Amino acid sequence: MSVRVNNVTKFYGEQRALDGVSFDAGKGGVTGFLGPNGAGKSTMMKIITGFISRNAGVVEVCGLNVEEHPVEVKRKIGYLPENNPLYLDMYVREYLEFVAALYRVPGNLKDRAEEMISVTGLGLEKKKKIGALSKGYRQRVGLAQAIIHDPEVLILDEPTSGLDPNQLSEIRELIRNLGKDKTVIFSTHIMQEVEAICEKVIIINRGKIVADESTSVLRSSASGKTIIRVEFSSQIRKSDLLQIKKISSAESEDGLHWNIISDSDKDIREDVFRFAVSKDVTVLSMQKQKRKLKDVFRQLTKQATT
Repeated sequence: MSVRVNNVTKFYGEQRALDGVSFDAGKGGVTGFLGPNGAGKSTMMKIITGFISRNAGVVEVCGLNVEEHPVEVKRKIGYLPENNPLYLDMYVREYLEFVAALYRVPGNLKDRAEEMISVTGLGLEKKKKIGALSKGYRQRVGLAQAIIHDPEVLILDEPTSGLDPNQLSEIRELIRNLGKDKTVIFSTHIMQEVEAICEKVIIINRGKIVADESTSVLRSSASGKTIIRVEFSSQIRKSDLLQIKKISSAESEDGLHWNIISDSDKDIREDVFRFAVSKDVTVLSMQKQKRKLKDVFRQLTKQATT
Protein backbone atom coordinates (compact mmCIF):
# COMPACT_ATOMS: atom_id res chain seq x y z
CA MET A 1 0.00 0.00 0.00
CA SER A 2 1.28 3.46 -0.87
CA VAL A 3 -0.32 5.06 2.21
CA ARG A 4 -0.73 3.11 5.45
CA VAL A 5 -2.23 4.69 8.56
CA ASN A 6 -2.15 2.63 11.74
CA ASN A 7 -3.95 3.61 14.95
CA VAL A 8 -3.26 7.35 14.65
CA THR A 9 -4.42 9.63 17.45
CA LYS A 10 -4.10 13.42 17.54
CA PHE A 11 -4.91 15.90 20.30
CA TYR A 12 -5.25 19.68 20.11
CA GLY A 13 -4.85 20.53 23.77
CA GLU A 14 -7.45 18.38 25.48
CA GLN A 15 -9.54 17.94 22.32
CA ARG A 16 -9.11 14.59 20.57
CA ALA A 17 -9.19 15.32 16.83
CA LEU A 18 -8.31 11.77 15.71
CA ASP A 19 -9.07 8.65 17.71
CA GLY A 20 -7.21 5.49 16.67
CA VAL A 21 -7.57 6.04 12.91
CA SER A 22 -6.39 3.19 10.64
CA PHE A 23 -6.74 2.73 6.87
CA ASP A 24 -4.81 1.88 3.70
CA ALA A 25 -4.83 3.54 0.28
CA GLY A 26 -3.22 1.83 -2.68
CA LYS A 27 -2.02 2.75 -6.15
CA GLY A 28 -4.54 2.93 -8.95
CA GLY A 29 -7.88 4.51 -8.13
CA VAL A 30 -9.07 7.47 -6.13
CA THR A 31 -9.84 7.07 -2.42
CA GLY A 32 -12.43 9.46 -1.05
CA PHE A 33 -11.76 10.62 2.50
CA LEU A 34 -15.18 11.80 3.49
CA GLY A 35 -16.67 13.40 6.56
CA PRO A 36 -18.63 16.39 7.84
CA ASN A 37 -16.87 19.64 8.68
CA GLY A 38 -14.76 19.20 11.79
CA ALA A 39 -14.61 15.40 11.50
CA GLY A 40 -10.79 15.31 11.31
CA LYS A 41 -10.21 15.15 7.54
CA SER A 42 -7.75 18.02 7.23
CA THR A 43 -5.90 16.96 10.39
CA MET A 44 -5.35 13.51 8.89
CA MET A 45 -4.17 14.99 5.58
CA LYS A 46 -1.65 17.21 7.39
CA ILE A 47 -0.29 14.24 9.34
CA ILE A 48 0.11 12.13 6.20
CA THR A 49 2.00 14.95 4.47
CA GLY A 50 4.19 15.61 7.53
CA PHE A 51 2.97 19.14 8.20
CA ILE A 52 1.91 18.27 11.74
CA SER A 53 2.83 15.36 14.02
CA ARG A 54 0.57 12.75 15.56
CA ASN A 55 0.41 11.91 19.26
CA ALA A 56 0.26 8.16 18.69
CA GLY A 57 0.26 5.66 15.83
CA VAL A 58 2.27 5.23 12.64
CA VAL A 59 1.91 6.67 9.13
CA GLU A 60 3.87 5.26 6.18
CA VAL A 61 4.05 6.62 2.65
CA CYS A 62 5.54 4.30 0.03
CA GLY A 63 6.99 2.22 2.85
CA LEU A 64 8.63 5.20 4.59
CA ASN A 65 7.72 6.33 8.08
CA VAL A 66 6.54 9.95 7.77
CA GLU A 67 8.25 11.14 10.94
CA GLU A 68 11.49 9.19 10.44
CA HIS A 69 11.94 10.18 6.77
CA PRO A 70 10.16 13.55 6.38
CA VAL A 71 12.15 14.88 3.42
CA GLU A 72 11.98 11.65 1.41
CA VAL A 73 8.23 11.40 2.06
CA LYS A 74 7.59 14.98 0.91
CA ARG A 75 9.35 14.20 -2.38
CA LYS A 76 6.86 11.42 -3.00
CA ILE A 77 3.77 13.49 -2.15
CA GLY A 78 1.87 16.16 -4.02
CA TYR A 79 -0.34 18.16 -1.67
CA LEU A 80 -3.17 20.59 -2.27
CA PRO A 81 -4.17 21.91 1.18
CA GLU A 82 -7.66 23.09 2.00
CA ASN A 83 -6.72 26.79 2.13
CA ASN A 84 -4.50 26.53 -1.00
CA PRO A 85 -1.70 28.95 0.02
CA LEU A 86 -0.19 30.66 -3.04
CA TYR A 87 2.17 33.55 -3.74
CA LEU A 88 -0.40 36.03 -5.01
CA ASP A 89 2.14 38.51 -6.41
CA MET A 90 3.74 35.92 -8.69
CA TYR A 91 2.58 35.19 -12.22
CA VAL A 92 1.12 31.74 -12.89
CA ARG A 93 3.94 30.48 -15.10
CA GLU A 94 6.60 32.11 -12.90
CA TYR A 95 5.14 30.42 -9.80
CA LEU A 96 5.03 26.96 -11.38
CA GLU A 97 8.64 27.29 -12.56
CA PHE A 98 9.56 28.29 -8.99
CA VAL A 99 7.83 25.24 -7.53
CA ALA A 100 9.47 22.96 -10.10
CA ALA A 101 12.86 24.35 -9.09
CA LEU A 102 12.11 23.70 -5.41
CA TYR A 103 11.35 20.08 -6.21
CA ARG A 104 14.45 19.88 -8.43
CA VAL A 105 12.37 18.65 -11.34
CA PRO A 106 14.78 17.38 -14.03
CA GLY A 107 14.82 18.91 -17.50
CA ASN A 108 13.60 22.26 -18.70
CA LEU A 109 11.54 23.95 -15.98
CA LYS A 110 9.69 26.19 -18.44
CA ASP A 111 8.58 23.16 -20.45
CA ARG A 112 7.36 21.39 -17.32
CA ALA A 113 5.46 24.50 -16.20
CA GLU A 114 3.83 24.79 -19.63
CA GLU A 115 2.85 21.13 -19.49
CA MET A 116 1.11 21.65 -16.14
CA ILE A 117 -0.60 24.79 -17.47
CA SER A 118 -1.98 22.74 -20.35
CA VAL A 119 -3.04 19.79 -18.17
CA THR A 120 -4.93 21.97 -15.68
CA GLY A 121 -6.49 24.33 -18.23
CA LEU A 122 -4.61 27.48 -17.23
CA GLY A 123 -3.58 28.52 -20.72
CA LEU A 124 -5.66 31.70 -20.89
CA GLU A 125 -4.58 32.74 -17.38
CA LYS A 126 -0.86 31.92 -17.40
CA LYS A 127 0.29 35.51 -17.89
CA LYS A 128 -1.80 36.84 -15.00
CA LYS A 129 -0.76 37.32 -11.41
CA ILE A 130 -2.22 34.64 -9.16
CA GLY A 131 -3.86 37.33 -7.05
CA ALA A 132 -5.92 38.39 -10.09
CA LEU A 133 -7.38 34.90 -10.64
CA SER A 134 -10.81 33.69 -9.59
CA LYS A 135 -11.02 31.11 -6.81
CA GLY A 136 -11.61 28.35 -9.35
CA TYR A 137 -8.44 29.20 -11.29
CA ARG A 138 -6.46 29.47 -8.08
CA GLN A 139 -7.57 25.90 -7.33
CA ARG A 140 -6.16 24.90 -10.71
CA VAL A 141 -2.84 26.55 -9.88
CA GLY A 142 -2.80 24.68 -6.58
CA LEU A 143 -3.43 21.40 -8.35
CA ALA A 144 -0.73 22.16 -10.93
CA GLN A 145 1.87 22.77 -8.21
CA ALA A 146 0.82 19.54 -6.48
CA ILE A 147 1.54 17.37 -9.52
CA ILE A 148 4.42 19.26 -11.14
CA HIS A 149 7.07 16.91 -9.69
CA ASP A 150 5.12 13.79 -10.76
CA PRO A 151 4.57 12.45 -7.21
CA GLU A 152 3.60 8.86 -6.44
CA VAL A 153 0.99 9.99 -3.90
CA LEU A 154 -1.44 12.87 -4.32
CA ILE A 155 -3.26 14.33 -1.31
CA LEU A 156 -6.11 16.66 -2.30
CA ASP A 157 -8.00 18.48 0.46
CA GLU A 158 -11.26 19.92 -0.91
CA PRO A 159 -9.77 20.36 -4.43
CA THR A 160 -13.05 21.20 -6.20
CA SER A 161 -14.03 24.03 -3.86
CA GLY A 162 -15.08 27.15 -5.74
CA LEU A 163 -15.18 25.61 -9.21
CA ASP A 164 -17.98 26.39 -11.66
CA PRO A 165 -19.80 23.44 -13.34
CA ASN A 166 -17.54 23.44 -16.41
CA GLN A 167 -14.36 23.62 -14.35
CA LEU A 168 -15.73 20.96 -12.02
CA SER A 169 -16.20 18.48 -14.84
CA GLU A 170 -12.68 19.10 -16.18
CA ILE A 171 -10.98 18.79 -12.78
CA ARG A 172 -12.93 15.62 -11.99
CA GLU A 173 -11.69 14.06 -15.21
CA LEU A 174 -8.11 15.14 -14.44
CA ILE A 175 -8.25 13.61 -10.95
CA ARG A 176 -9.69 10.36 -12.34
CA ASN A 177 -6.85 10.17 -14.87
CA LEU A 178 -4.24 10.87 -12.19
CA GLY A 179 -5.71 8.05 -10.13
CA LYS A 180 -4.94 5.49 -12.84
CA ASP A 181 -1.25 5.30 -11.95
CA LYS A 182 -0.97 7.18 -8.64
CA THR A 183 -2.31 6.90 -5.12
CA VAL A 184 -4.88 9.68 -4.81
CA ILE A 185 -6.60 10.56 -1.53
CA PHE A 186 -9.41 13.00 -2.12
CA SER A 187 -10.78 14.73 0.98
CA THR A 188 -14.24 16.26 0.83
CA HIS A 189 -17.57 16.58 2.63
CA ILE A 190 -19.54 16.60 -0.64
CA MET A 191 -21.01 13.19 -1.47
CA GLN A 192 -21.59 14.04 -5.14
CA GLU A 193 -17.83 14.44 -5.59
CA VAL A 194 -17.19 11.01 -4.12
CA GLU A 195 -19.78 9.36 -6.38
CA ALA A 196 -18.29 11.08 -9.44
CA ILE A 197 -14.61 10.37 -8.77
CA CYS A 198 -13.85 7.72 -6.14
CA GLU A 199 -13.58 3.93 -6.29
CA LYS A 200 -13.14 3.60 -2.52
CA VAL A 201 -14.66 5.58 0.34
CA ILE A 202 -13.37 6.13 3.86
CA ILE A 203 -15.83 7.97 6.10
CA ILE A 204 -14.62 9.67 9.27
CA ASN A 205 -16.85 11.15 11.95
CA ARG A 206 -15.75 12.81 15.19
CA GLY A 207 -12.21 11.55 14.70
CA LYS A 208 -13.13 7.89 14.11
CA ILE A 209 -13.43 5.81 10.95
CA VAL A 210 -17.04 4.69 10.54
CA ALA A 211 -16.79 3.15 7.05
CA ASP A 212 -13.98 1.86 4.81
CA GLU A 213 -15.42 0.22 1.71
CA SER A 214 -15.52 0.39 -2.06
CA THR A 215 -18.08 2.81 -3.44
CA SER A 216 -20.05 -0.10 -4.91
CA VAL A 217 -20.23 -1.88 -1.54
CA LEU A 218 -21.50 1.26 0.17
CA ARG A 219 -24.10 1.67 -2.56
CA SER A 220 -25.22 -1.93 -2.11
CA SER A 221 -25.61 -1.33 1.62
CA ALA A 222 -28.25 1.23 0.73
CA SER A 223 -30.25 -1.17 -1.44
CA GLY A 224 -33.39 -2.74 -0.02
CA LYS A 225 -33.98 0.33 2.11
CA THR A 226 -36.35 3.15 1.36
CA ILE A 227 -36.93 6.73 2.37
CA ILE A 228 -40.36 8.26 2.53
CA ARG A 229 -40.13 12.02 2.16
CA VAL A 230 -43.14 13.53 3.92
CA GLU A 231 -44.41 17.04 4.60
CA PHE A 232 -46.95 17.34 7.42
CA SER A 233 -49.23 20.31 8.04
CA SER A 234 -48.17 20.49 11.70
CA GLN A 235 -45.00 19.63 13.57
CA ILE A 236 -44.50 15.98 14.47
CA ARG A 237 -42.25 14.53 17.17
CA LYS A 238 -39.66 11.93 16.22
CA SER A 239 -40.59 9.74 19.17
CA ASP A 240 -44.15 9.50 17.81
CA LEU A 241 -43.02 8.62 14.29
CA LEU A 242 -40.79 5.83 15.58
CA GLN A 243 -43.88 4.14 16.99
CA ILE A 244 -44.82 3.22 13.41
CA LYS A 245 -43.89 -0.38 12.68
CA LYS A 246 -41.06 -0.96 10.16
CA ILE A 247 -39.58 2.54 10.63
CA SER A 248 -35.91 2.40 11.67
CA SER A 249 -35.19 6.13 11.88
CA ALA A 250 -36.57 9.54 11.01
CA GLU A 251 -34.81 12.82 10.27
CA SER A 252 -36.05 16.40 10.18
CA GLU A 253 -34.84 19.97 10.55
CA ASP A 254 -38.15 21.63 11.37
CA GLY A 255 -40.59 18.92 12.47
CA LEU A 256 -42.67 19.44 9.33
CA HIS A 257 -40.49 17.96 6.59
CA TRP A 258 -39.33 14.41 7.35
CA ASN A 259 -37.12 11.73 5.82
CA ILE A 260 -38.61 8.53 7.23
CA ILE A 261 -36.25 5.59 6.78
CA SER A 262 -37.32 1.97 6.62
CA ASP A 263 -35.05 -1.07 6.48
CA SER A 264 -37.92 -2.96 4.88
CA ASP A 265 -38.54 -3.00 1.13
CA LYS A 266 -42.29 -2.95 1.81
CA ASP A 267 -44.26 0.22 1.11
CA ILE A 268 -44.95 2.03 4.41
CA ARG A 269 -46.83 5.01 2.99
CA GLU A 270 -50.18 3.68 4.14
CA ASP A 271 -48.80 3.30 7.67
CA VAL A 272 -47.56 6.90 7.61
CA PHE A 273 -50.94 8.13 6.33
CA ARG A 274 -52.81 6.26 9.07
CA PHE A 275 -50.40 7.74 11.63
CA ALA A 276 -51.17 11.26 10.37
CA VAL A 277 -54.91 10.62 10.60
CA SER A 278 -54.51 9.41 14.19
CA LYS A 279 -52.72 12.65 15.05
CA ASP A 280 -55.27 14.80 13.19
CA VAL A 281 -52.51 16.07 10.91
CA THR A 282 -52.69 16.50 7.13
CA VAL A 283 -50.10 14.94 4.83
CA LEU A 284 -49.25 17.72 2.37
CA SER A 285 -46.91 15.57 0.29
CA MET A 286 -45.38 12.11 0.43
CA GLN A 287 -42.88 10.49 -1.92
CA LYS A 288 -41.08 7.15 -1.86
CA GLN A 289 -37.42 7.07 -2.92
CA LYS A 290 -34.61 4.57 -2.92
CA ARG A 291 -31.79 5.42 -0.57
CA LYS A 292 -28.69 7.00 -2.06
CA LEU A 293 -25.07 7.06 -0.99
CA LYS A 294 -25.59 10.44 0.65
CA ASP A 295 -28.25 8.90 2.88
CA VAL A 296 -25.78 6.26 4.07
CA PHE A 297 -23.32 9.08 4.77
CA ARG A 298 -25.87 11.04 6.78
CA GLN A 299 -26.78 7.98 8.83
CA LEU A 300 -23.15 7.08 9.56
CA THR A 301 -22.15 10.60 10.53
CA LYS A 302 -25.41 11.39 12.34
CA GLN A 303 -25.57 14.89 10.93
CA ALA A 304 -29.35 15.14 10.67
CA THR A 305 -31.13 16.81 13.54
CA THR A 306 -34.23 15.41 15.11
